[in-house]
Amino acid sequence: MAEIKWKKAEVVETIDVNDHIRRLHFRVPELQKFTFKAGQFVTFDFPIADRLPKRMRSYTMISAPGETNEFELLISKVTHGAASEFIWNKVEAGTSVLFRGPQGMFTLPENIDRDLCFVCTGVGIAPFLSMLLDLQQNPRSTKNIDLIFGTRFLRDFIYEEELKRAKEKIPGFNFTITLSKEDSPNYKGRRGHVHSVYEELFSDRRPAHFYLCGWKPMISEARKKITAMGYGRDSIHVELFG
Repeated sequence: MAEIKWKKAEVVETIDVNDHIRRLHFRVPELQKFTFKAGQFVTFDFPIADRLPKRMRSYTMISAPGETNEFELLISKVTHGAASEFIWNKVEAGTSVLFRGPQGMFTLPENIDRDLCFVCTGVGIAPFLSMLLDLQQNPRSTKNIDLIFGTRFLRDFIYEEELKRAKEKIPGFNFTITLSKEDSPNYKGRRGHVHSVYEELFSDRRPAHFYLCGWKPMISEARKKITAMGYGRDSIHVELFG
């Protein structure tokens, strides 16, 4: 078995997006360039347990691949989670942690020959933020791209500026927000879960790739519904969170 190569990542900055989501900016001092593909993740070895498997946590980059040795993550706080306790209470600018990567195959094909549908909930939007930034910084031919983001309340929609900027710069890109528990009468947007949105958008059954990222219940239901719409397994790409 090949030996795992761990590197050190140094925290440049931490930003609290809200009370339960934190954005972390890292650099890798030993590298001039940290090479990864949009949609890939890194795995950390946090000092939170005796055994390595219990210390490891994986997070997807939200930054675009570039020419630097830096990357950014978006992390959701888990109540009583050992990693969350460490990140929120111990991690600050200058903190060094061990990591390995990049890893993962949840990436876009070089030749995008059909429409794309990104379906996500919560911080499952992370790989899509990276993909959209990459498409802005390194334009290439694409078809239509629809991003469907589901969350409970309007206060949890914290990516509006990023998605509006992507809509301005990427031809054929659109996004839909749907809220499952928002009860404000002032909210006039879409309500409910993500599934009814893609069923409506792709009711014509046109060729498409579906990229799903989020918690297991959403992924499981989406797989069933997209298959029932007539799409094959090769059209469904999955990244589970948790």
